[in-house]
Amino acid sequence: MASVILKSAEELNVMRESGRLLATVFQYLDGVIEIGMSTMEINNLAERYITDQLNARPASKGQYGYEYALNSSVNRVVCHGVPSATQKLKSGDIVNIDITLEQGGFIADSSKMYMMGSVSPGAERLVHKTYEAMWEGIRRVRPGATLGDIGHAIQSHAQKYGYSVVREYCGHGIGREMHEEPQVLHYGQPGKGLVLQEGMVFTIEPMINQGKAKVKLKKDGWTVVTSDKKLSAQWEHTVAVTSDGYEVLTLRPEERV
Repeated sequence: MASVILKSAEELNVMRESGRLLATVFQYLDGVIEIGMSTMEINNLAERYITDQLNARPASKGQYGYEYALNSSVNRVVCHGVPSATQKLKSGDIVNIDITLEQGGFIADSSKMYMMGSVSPGAERLVHKTYEAMWEGIRRVRPGATLGDIGHAIQSHAQKYGYSVVREYCGHGIGREMHEEPQVLHYGQPGKGLVLQEGMVFTIEPMINQGKAKVKLKKDGWTVVTSDKKLSAQWEHTVAVTSDGYEVLTLRPEERV
């Protein structure tokens, strides 16, 4: 297994800027995503903003043969939803927009849920509890903690509300490459797994299902959906382990308290 790459203070500064820029992409999308818009329109707007306004690169485009600047995962899509000109957002939809951005040689990765128009109470609850679960995991990050501590916190919160945690897909180390070691599972046992060290940077991105955890991959080779056709939600941040805790590199302005 490849070793975990610890980031220097200088490298973290570059990653901090990549994360800041990515947060501004979501700020921009907050003002333009609306009912009736296609997921391809969202992709195109985001790509133009990243390249033209931020002078950065959408890191997912061309990665593993993927053609687009983001993933758009609507309702029962768990992750890796492919933008489409024919898929138009309607009232009641929940959609995860997942974007990676590279600037200065380092990549940031984040995703956010959008609730379109009048969303059912069940869908809204799932979105909020998934966000809480991500933060339960983030708050466990510090030197000396373990990946199992993070996974257990996320799993416990999700299951407390009757939800299930997707196991096939997980968070990951990130830096010059989009996917580095370690793999960050969203379930686990306290005290188990890799011990965290200052300088580690990874994503925490739980996928939480309304029904059963089982998922399936569609024929396009990208889109992952719930097997029972119930809803799924996901949030994601890029997190650095600091000397005394954590720093969320992709924190958005509305999350700063």
